[in-house]
Amino acid sequence: MPVGNVADQMVEVLQQAGVERVYGVVGDSLNPVVDAIRRAEGISWVHVRNEEAGAFAAAAEAELTGRLAVCAGSCGPGNTHLIQGLYDAQRSGVPVLALASHIPSAQIGTGFFQETHPERVFTDCSSWCEMLTNPAQLPRLLRVGIQHALGSPGVSVLAFPGDIAALTAPAPTGRSTFLTEQAVAAPPWSQVQALAEALNSARTVTVFAGAGVRDAHEELLQLAGTLQAPIGHSLRGKEWVQYDNPYDVGMSGLLGYGACHEALHEAELVLLLGTDFPYDSFLPQARTVQVDHDATRLGRRTPLELAVHGDVAATLRAVLPLLEQKTDRRFLDGMLDRHCKALETVVGAYTKGIEKHRPIHPEYVAAVLDEVAADDAVFTVDTGMCNVWAARYLTPNGRRRVIGSFLHGSMANALPHAIGAQLAFPGRQVISMSGDGGIGMLLGELLTVAKYRLPVKTVVFNNGALGMIKLEMLVSGYPEAEIDNGDVDYAAIARACGIPAKRVTDPAKIREVLTDALDRPGPALVDVVTDPNALSIPPHITAAQLKGFALAAGRTVLTGGVGKMIDLARSNLRNIPRP
Repeated sequence: MPVGNVADQMVEVLQQAGVERVYGVVGDSLNPVVDAIRRAEGISWVHVRNEEAGAFAAAAEAELTGRLAVCAGSCGPGNTHLIQGLYDAQRSGVPVLALASHIPSAQIGTGFFQETHPERVFTDCSSWCEMLTNPAQLPRLLRVGIQHALGSPGVSVLAFPGDIAALTAPAPTGRSTFLTEQAVAAPPWSQVQALAEALNSARTVTVFAGAGVRDAHEELLQLAGTLQAPIGHSLRGKEWVQYDNPYDVGMSGLLGYGACHEALHEAELVLLLGTDFPYDSFLPQARTVQVDHDATRLGRRTPLELAVHGDVAATLRAVLPLLEQKTDRRFLDGMLDRHCKALETVVGAYTKGIEKHRPIHPEYVAAVLDEVAADDAVFTVDTGMCNVWAARYLTPNGRRRVIGSFLHGSMANALPHAIGAQLAFPGRQVISMSGDGGIGMLLGELLTVAKYRLPVKTVVFNNGALGMIKLEMLVSGYPEAEIDNGDVDYAAIARACGIPAKRVTDPAKIREVLTDALDRPGPALVDVVTDPNALSIPPHITAAQLKGFALAAGRTVLTGGVGKMIDLARSNLRNIPRP
């Protein structure tokens, strides 16, 4: 017996895949799908203000839950708005399905109103993109798309003319199960043996870890203890590497801090674990071994002495019994000492004169936010200087999550990411660390927060400028130009949307206002007027970049503080065994 129309069948398949919501903006070509969701139980439509935000929200939900999340866009501009968020999801490797409706099937190819070619448009930001042209293709085609999204994991796009969605489904939907857990890639034994030989032979080893160590924290620390190896990490690896880690030497890259750069370049052997760190100029480009579950990533950032294909945890469990215990701690202890000293030299950037400094130090805001936030808070972080403050001030503990557009680098991601995170975890504290440039770009999503009374807490780091672009101009020797966002009262805008909000210009009130916002039920926004001159430089900078600063800098460039990480570094240094 037919189950209704094609749209009904789409919704039924989504429900079988465990989908609870679809993010999007309604439109004529999507009407059959929206109506099918309206009539269905257990699945709802989330009305965002821009489809881009819907794709970001779906990406955050997928990243935090590991389950399929769905967004949708109507024909033409409706679905092309999805692209930014879908690129973010695809680069982050999270399972997202986009439903991209199309113009009436009889009009395709005629230059009709709002005509695009979604089967072409979305190819580069997805791992699977197909057009539904006949009702008989369902439910199989949609199931194939869902399995691609779950299996990649990544983005699948199903394009379909709106009139096709309204046609009667020719056959019952039936049932089919979907992937819920992937197999673990076990490394070949020959590669395990070669890895053990390389690690045993090297006098000094530095480990550089990324998000791929998520399920290998215990094994990672056992490895470092066996090798007497310092551990550095990427930004995506921070939440899985830094906590309870006596071998931590900080982060490398443009947002880096501490002794990670030195540890990478002075070790006899560098071991990359579960990281696709894109900034090859920060890697030594020699003496490197890499372990990754995705074989396509091996060696694409640096030449390798050995490539190991395998899940990080499985690889470490296999190799640890073959490793010889190193007893010489001089390299490790030296790097821990340099790490601690590096942090001590910059810690004053956010502590000196904080009660009087106006505009407020953004470092201080981030440090206080870290202290008053819940132990299992989800932080969503805007691209730009908010990335720096999150990297240097948020303290991971194994339960907190920190997500952002860390691979795609899209502006305005934090607030829509927070929407998806909060809907996925309604009882969990979700905090959007928004830059004024980011929140201004997708400002309408405050209306989404207000409409659904989502308890998202938005903290706006309002320096009135595009801070990261300003830094880029300084480094390159350009005088700053066209980076001014203006003096905007985002608290007033939030209150006009129905969201309780306060604007803070006095640093003495930061803790009180943030605590109140986090403790109150429902949404809240805190607009903090921060110092536009508070920029952060990486721990390693070239002579040419220094020349650029000298040519352009007429303002203060801070090296940035490090929050509670200085306490961790000092503790690790105190715990060094002494003869």
